Amino acid sequence: MSEPTEPTEALPENAEPQSAAPATATAVDPAAAASKKNWYVVKVQSGREDSIKAAIERRVKMDGLEEYFGRIYIPTEKYTEVRNGKRITKHRKKLAGYLMAEVEFNENILMLFRDTAGVGDFLGGSLHRAPVPMSAMDVQKMMGDEVDEEIKDAAGITKGGKIKIPYGVNDRVKVRDGTFAGMEGEVKEIIEPRDSKENPKVKVVLSIWGRPVDVDVEYWQVDPV
Repeated sequence: MSEPTEPTEALPENAEPQSAAPATATAVDPAAAASKKNWYVVKVQSGREDSIKAAIERRVKMDGLEEYFGRIYIPTEKYTEVRNGKRITKHRKKLAGYLMAEVEFNENILMLFRDTAGVGDFLGGSLHRAPVPMSAMDVQKMMGDEVDEEIKDAAGITKGGKIKIPYGVNDRVKVRDGTFAGMEGEVKEIIEPRDSKENPKVKVVLSIWGRPVDVDVEYWQVDPV
């Protein structure tokens, strides 16, 4: 005697049997992937910045991690010295023992940097905490004319190269960096630089020991309140 069977629902005439929808790969938007990259400061052995930069770039290619890597930048500045009565312009590193890395921070990138001879660690990070990316303003300060248009826009740089300052004279501002960080005051003057390659400064009136004191700070060191 055969086992009773469960009644089955008949398919409508001419109906096609349904099949599982095929899995489709999601296309990766290159622009979205690029947007995950940020600039970080990395501690390296002083005096070996250039060779360490080259070593990291080689490792990135060898390990196939180009998608997480943008570039490495070593901040430099011009200075003048006199030799035999002649003024000579040279370049020197702004931050000896440090370099800037544009990466999508993840475990693979972290291990690549740590395994490269001469590299210390990402500034601001620890074993249990990811490093804090540089702000667009800090990147602009370090890179100057070499900064990308996207960073210029985020830092408030117009197409003509002039910096857009989000506050004016008599506005209330708060110092976010430097000796007077955390203090609030009033903008007395915005000092435009004589050299187009330099940044504007701001004269802020702060109350120190109960007295108004004029303090000159970089424009990026204060935020509007």
